[in-house]
Amino acid sequence: MEPDELLGLRNLGKTSSQWLHATGIHTPEQLRQLGPVEAYRAVRARGFNASKALLFAIAGALQDTHWKDLDPAYKQRLLDQLLQSGRAD
Repeated sequence: MEPDELLGLRNLGKTSSQWLHATGIHTPEQLRQLGPVEAYRAVRARGFNASKALLFAIAGALQDTHWKDLDPAYKQRLLDQLLQSGRAD
């Protein structure tokens, strides 16, 4: 069994990694290409009950920063992008 590369990223645990795998995201590079908003949307579209904390966790993982330490303005931009895409749940 291959190691789970997503588990090596900060903020991502077993459940969030499994959710991302279920959407077809298996590597940090795939996650980076999709970006936090689209990755979050993909998880929600699969029916998983992910909160916006997952959005911030993914964003922090891509920056190697704890999600609580993300700049508040950046978090707001992510939420704005989510709203613009019509999926703010």
